[in-house]
Formats: sequence, structure tokens, C-alpha cells
Amino acid sequence: MILLYHLFRFLFLAGVRLVALQNPKARQWVAGRQNWKEALIAQWQKAPGQKVVWMHCASLGEFEQGRPILEAIRKSFPNTKLLLTFFSPSGYEAQKKYSGADYVMYLPFDGSKNAANFLKIVNPDLAIFVKYEFWYFYLTRLKKNNIPVVLASGLFRKSQPFFQWWGNFHRKMLQSFSFFFLQDDNSLQLLQKIGLGTNAVVSGDTRFDRVNEIAQNNAPINFAENFCTEKTLIAGSTWPEDEALLKAWHLLQPDWKLIVVPHEISIAHNNYLKKLFPGAVCLSELKMEDTAINNRVMIVDQMGILSRLYQYATLCYIGGGLKKSGHHNILEAAVFGKAVVTGPHIKKFSESVALNKAGGSFTVEDGEGLYNISSNEALLHKASTVSSIFVTSNLGATQKTIRWIQANRLLTNP
Repeated sequence: MILLYHLFRFLFLAGVRLVALQNPKARQWVAGRQNWKEALIAQWQKAPGQKVVWMHCASLGEFEQGRPILEAIRKSFPNTKLLLTFFSPSGYEAQKKYSGADYVMYLPFDGSKNAANFLKIVNPDLAIFVKYEFWYFYLTRLKKNNIPVVLASGLFRKSQPFFQWWGNFHRKMLQSFSFFFLQDDNSLQLLQKIGLGTNAVVSGDTRFDRVNEIAQNNAPINFAENFCTEKTLIAGSTWPEDEALLKAWHLLQPDWKLIVVPHEISIAHNNYLKKLFPGAVCLSELKMEDTAINNRVMIVDQMGILSRLYQYATLCYIGGGLKKSGHHNILEAAVFGKAVVTGPHIKKFSESVALNKAGGSFTVEDGEGLYNISSNEALLHKASTVSSIFVTSNLGATQKTIRWIQANRLLTNP
């Protein structure tokens, strides 16, 4: 199996370098890893005896899960040095200036030499992998060096290679972990079946802690206060499929206002949305002195405010769920006690399945389905209450992780 892994590595690198000739993200992936060793040596100095934590996130979504832990470590162990790595450009480019870590970088591609050199330079006292991404040479080298490795907000499915009869190679990676903090009971049961359940606990999803922190520290958004009414739908992280559904809903529900926050922001997409919703105004077109916004549709062409914007909604639509890849983060809306609507593809997201089952969220396939939900005031009121309770009852995963680190004295000098 190790030969197949080497083949995978060769083909992956060859493929991404070929794609990089035309694809900007692939170019970032390649360029961001060039001369990584020299850059890390130049940036990574620590004081004698200083503890080091290395956290790895695949992309931006995993960072949002790991961030509460990283910031809790900084608060509980202020002298600890923190390194944050990303696999994907979407994660690194968005958070390369993140001040909560001492250094942020791309993870050098998995390989025996890269793993050995990386760990020799960083010399972590604790490694934290978030949710998934399991790299053979890094994990086995960590175990060989007796460095504790934690999986935070882990989520497993029966279909994964770890749980197949032919999955010995993949199970070896899991055997490198010291402890698993899991999102649900199903993940724990799967680990128990392969003999790894002893060092595992269902701690929950740290994203609940993250969205709760955002909600507790949210600042007013002036344009939203001037635009929103008692009947406002906020649609976040939308794709063209979602926007077509919203157009159909908008024609059926003329007394509601609509805020659209597209997943990808560009002038071309703004123009597309303004044709789709005649009379819509872009946030970038508003003036600071605007105190009344009479348009019925607003396009938010600005990054970084969606999670706070949901507080002004009567109903929230979360984009992406009309595609099999699934929807974006529903917890950012639920934390404000909002009824949530997505497309039908929710099975990959345990929190979405749970909230839907509890009655705090709903799935639709067309504008008429969304209209039926938005027209039912009693349903919306009940769902809002359910969403608020759902988030509150799932807080605490971050502190469970920190307590384990404290109990095992991993970041405490003798």
C-alpha cells in the first residue's frame, strides 16, 4: 500500500503543477510551498523551554473549527508558540495574516523528507489536526518522535478507508493519534470497532463555540439596520442555483426584503445579480450618509460580515445545498435564533441533520417550497426558538479539549 501512496503523491504533484499553468489557485498551491524550509527557519525562533503547538487545517472551514481551540490555548498558556498550517489556498490566503498564531504557512506536501525537516524545525510539543486530512508521513513521524497528536472535531463515516477490510494503511495513520475529540456517537462507534475507542470522547463540534463567540461580540451593522424590516430573508454563500430559487421566491413573496451574499464576489457576478433582481442595490454603491434604503433587494459584495449579518434576518437561507457537495455553515445563522432553510443535500453535515430533525431548519428544492415556509409565521417562530436552544445545548467542545491538555500537562513546564 505504501507503493500506491507514493504513486498517489507523484500523480497529485504532477497533476497540480500541470493545472497550475492555467488555474490561479493551483499556482498559489505550488508557489506557496516553494522555499518553505528557508522561510520557516527564518521565521521560527523560540525561547529556551518555550512550548510549541502546531495546528493543521485543510481549509477555511476547518480553521473556523480549530480557531476556538487555538485562541483558548493562547489564553490558557500565553507563553506558548503557535504555528498554523493550511493545505488549501482558500484557507491560507484568507488567514495568512491571522494574528492569533505566531506563524501561518502552507503545509509542505507530505513526504518522508518534508515531514522530518518540518518537525525538526518546528519541534512541537503538541500537534492538533482539525476534523480530517490524514497525512501518512507527518503522522507516523510524529508518533516516532513521541509527539502527542490530537484530532479536534473529528467526524468519521463508515465508507472511509479506515473501516474497510483493506484499510490497514489508513488505520496506521489513525494509530498515530494520542486522542480523538469527536463530533458524534457514530464516529466513536466506528473507532471502537477498529480498537481505537479507548482514547476517544464525543466532545461535540467546536464550531458551536466559534459562532457563539461571534454572536456574543457582534457589532451593529448600520446598513442592515437601515435596510431590514420585520420580513427580511438573508441568503448567505449563494451559488447561481440558489439565486435562481431566490428569484422564484421573490416573485411569490413581494412584501419581503432580500439580502443576497454570494459565495463568490466579483463585478461580473454583481451585474448578473442586478439583472436577476431589477432594482437591486450593491452594498458598495451605498453612501455612508444613507439612512433609508428603499430598495427591496441588496447585494452584499463585501467579505467578512455574513456571520454578523444573520442577526438581522427574519429567515435565513444558506446556499450550496442544491448541489451534492452540500451547503455552507448553518450555525452562523442558528446562533442568533433564526429559522434556517437549505437545499436538500444535508446528509454530510451532522449538525444540519440534527437541527432539521429538531425542527429548527428546513430543506427546499424550489422557490415555492421557500415561499411556503416564509409564509408560515408560527413555523418560523417555533424554528427560531429551536435553533437558539440547539446551539446553546451544544457548546463546550473547546473547553473539553483544553481541560484534556491541562490534565495531561502537555504545555506545562516541569
